[in-house]
Amino acid sequence: MSPEKQQLEQQLWKIADTLRGKMDADDFRDYILGFIFYKYLSEKMEAYANDILKPDKITYDQVEKHKDKKELLAAVKEEALDKLGYYLKPSELFSELARRGNAEGKSKFILDDLGKVLTAIEQSTMGSESEEDFGNLFEDLDLTSSKLGKTETAKNELIVKVLSHLEAIDFDLKNTESDVLGDAYEYLIGKFASGAGKKAGEFYTPQQVSMVLARLVTVGKTKLKSVYDPTCGSGSLLLRVAKEVKEVAAFYGQESNPTTYNLCRMNMIMHDVHYKKFDIKNEDTLERPQHIDQRFEACLVLK
Repeated sequence: MSPEKQQLEQQLWKIADTLRGKMDADDFRDYILGFIFYKYLSEKMEAYANDILKPDKITYDQVEKHKDKKELLAAVKEEALDKLGYYLKPSELFSELARRGNAEGKSKFILDDLGKVLTAIEQSTMGSESEEDFGNLFEDLDLTSSKLGKTETAKNELIVKVLSHLEAIDFDLKNTESDVLGDAYEYLIGKFASGAGKKAGEFYTPQQVSMVLARLVTVGKTKLKSVYDPTCGSGSLLLRVAKEVKEVAAFYGQESNPTTYNLCRMNMIMHDVHYKKFDIKNEDTLERPQHIDQRFEACLVLK
């Protein structure tokens, strides 16, 4: 394990501890993984927008004060929806919400704004090719839940604290040769699974089992046209197969649990799998198989 990966894993788990004790493992898993995912989407959005705006000699955080604001934002949105699959305005970025929440070292109320931003991410994809891949991704992040605190002020202070800690961490997305963040995300999922007992099997396949099965289905292969998991959980097994070959052209899966289905889509995106390369369905495979007429180069089935 690289020092960078180990350090990031430790940092993220330490932040998760901020929520531990305030709610059960399933709940704080959904919050911390959801917020990490939001920060990831924001940093990808900002980096991509900055590249697009280079010819105009401005950065994304300067657009909303530019005289051609509407035209520039429209151009960025169009390209982002195709390339990334979603869109965030400069004012909706994670860094901006974290800054507002901790302005002048004091906790400012941002719960309403945060809820609107998470909804906006999903709504930005409506009518586009990525709509199904991003729809309802944040439905498990209930910012009104009493589990976050008894009062709105207490809820806000906890969320601001988590966002501020996450904002201080460098996700190092510029390093395209490494998947440190994706691996750290997978590590967190595994940590939550280790504390979930029998329930862990609903969303996570142990790494040792994943590795053996992934190597079995990739023997003699360097590329796969497609890989399918009919009970994909959080997608860990599908992603493990991708580590055993140079390329997987398409990922297919099905998961009946809505929360785990959301986690799988997040996990795919966090590992930089383009939304056009995965097709994950939220249905019961035995009762309503969604890929029944398709053929796959590799199939993964665990009893």
